[in-house]
Amino acid sequence: MSRLDKFAEKAMRGLASRTSRRSFFAVLGGSLAGAGAIPALPVSRASAATPGATMPNPQDPGDPHSCDYWRYCAIDGFLCSCCGGAVNACPPGTEMSPITWIGTCRNPADNRNYIISYNDCCGKAPCDRCFCDNMQGERPLARTQSNNDTVWCLGTSSQAYTCSTAIVVGVATDKKQ
Repeated sequence: MSRLDKFAEKAMRGLASRTSRRSFFAVLGGSLAGAGAIPALPVSRASAATPGATMPNPQDPGDPHSCDYWRYCAIDGFLCSCCGGAVNACPPGTEMSPITWIGTCRNPADNRNYIISYNDCCGKAPCDRCFCDNMQGERPLARTQSNNDTVWCLGTSSQAYTCSTAIVVGVATDKKQ
């Protein structure tokens, strides 16, 4: 037998002579239950990204909490960035509708047009914060894919509208003349 085996055997025999099985399992169970609570302890996570927080980006100028933000040129609804979500993410407890309306907005940083997908987030009551009704490029209801007055909570488990996101899909191509 190696020294490690002899040491482990001696330690276990000593522990067994001082404790009962019941108390050993009580301590072991308490330790395992307590270990599960460690991730819930308050720890500074300053380096972790906060949902909804935006870092200054020279290629994406503006305030995502303002209706004047360049991506919101055709948005109609409450801004998810003011409701616990982000420009491109729904707040917790809601789900993004797979059906969207689209718009084309000019980014002032590079003076190019971008295709923006406006997705509604559904599943909770309306957020009632940061309402915007921008109608650049809106079309009559006959062209529903370009109309921002429709509630787009189709294809989700709940039809309850909460807020809207503005996701950059790609660069718009210029018309050739």
